[in-house]
Amino acid sequence: MKSVKIVLRNYKTGATRDYNIIPHDTAISHDWIAALEQDVLQKNLHLDKNFCFHGFPNTQRNLKFLCNELNRHVYTINQSDLDYTIEEWFAPDVVRFGSEYPVGRLTDNPVYKGLQLKHDVMNVLHNHFEVLEGTVENPSKYIKDMTVQVRYAVRQLNLICHEIETLVMSQRKAVQDPHWVRPSQITQFNRTPRHLLTDEHRQGFIDNCYDRELGGVYMHWCQIGKTLMEVYRDEGAPELTDTVCEAITHLKYYSGEFDVEWGNDVTFAKSPWHQADVINFNMWLVENNFNPFDTSLSSGYLKLGDVDLLNSFGTTDAQEIWKQLGDYLDIVRIECGTYSATYDYHWSDSDHEQRQLESLR
Repeated sequence: MKSVKIVLRNYKTGATRDYNIIPHDTAISHDWIAALEQDVLQKNLHLDKNFCFHGFPNTQRNLKFLCNELNRHVYTINQSDLDYTIEEWFAPDVVRFGSEYPVGRLTDNPVYKGLQLKHDVMNVLHNHFEVLEGTVENPSKYIKDMTVQVRYAVRQLNLICHEIETLVMSQRKAVQDPHWVRPSQITQFNRTPRHLLTDEHRQGFIDNCYDRELGGVYMHWCQIGKTLMEVYRDEGAPELTDTVCEAITHLKYYSGEFDVEWGNDVTFAKSPWHQADVINFNMWLVENNFNPFDTSLSSGYLKLGDVDLLNSFGTTDAQEIWKQLGDYLDIVRIECGTYSATYDYHWSDSDHEQRQLESLR
């Protein structure tokens, strides 16, 4: 199997470093490599850099910045001809509890206050995106009337929503238990072709389930909608009525995109709390007339390979790897076989949004 080389850059100094991904010898990994080479690198698709490195607690893309960006995109939508209004205004204390609010079982330690995400607020935000965007099979009624600028703004509702969620979680963990900070890399590209998953591909959901390992490389979720696990966790294991099920989608596609887990291992075999969560999730599925072992439900993550941690970083210690990555959170080049693409831009560039809009036309 061909390896994948990711070249990272310190965008302030221009210094670079790299790491290598070793794909697994599986059907989904072979097809992912082909899609990465032919659909992404050969066509030099635009890398979405403002939705790339997540869950690093200390970042320029802090909560105030992300809320300001949300408000800017909401304004674009509200001023458009869509006849759709978003009334919410976003600020750090709107999306996360302020220090005067208790945080469940953490209230015995005042330093933990003010670190909890307001899930209801984020669910409302994500619902605006779902209504405006629709799904791959059923686009919303608003799509046909959107300009490129409005489509971009709608897309940012979804991306920033998820970025806020991961940032708040990792900032909480950085105080509560630094071992469980959850940094990750979301490597997605604009207008990436999608391909249908096969039954052989879907076997990976059974093989890996919901395990996430440090340096693990996983198929990027390349469609819109909530998974069964997200509904179970975010909405408190509700009864799956027809209304709830309308918002649930099971992954049907793969692409050349991929995610990298930079957090410590969370596995069924080694994490008792995770094991209990998966068991309770499966029981909830059965109670709602789903078969937990039905691969068409896409329950889990499709693992594609692993980062060669030792040869890339000289260590397998997560916190040491985070230190090395911290100054290089900018992908400047991806190489695979005879294909490569260079991404000589950064999300803080003055013309970055214009580049994004051009790539979406």
